[in-house]
Amino acid sequence: MNVDAQLRAVATNIKSRRTQLRISQTQMANLLNITQNAYSKIEMSKTKMSVERLYQIAEILSISPAELITVTVVTMHPAKKAS
Repeated sequence: MNVDAQLRAVATNIKSRRTQLRISQTQMANLLNITQNAYSKIEMSKTKMSVERLYQIAEILSISPAELITVTVVTMHPAKKAS
């Protein structure tokens, strides 16, 4: 998996956890002391974040940074042809 794909996976994990907790992007941005636009770029993986920022986000979302960077790889198996 390339770096861009990993960053997208982290961003997806962040967004998923945030929505699970019913926290808005604006609320997250305020807690991180950044603009909503800057926070949106994190979730869209349009900007790279520091390790410090990852830890801040993890703390707000009550989750470990390791859980945010965990990437689950799903292998798709082709459908078997009927005999």
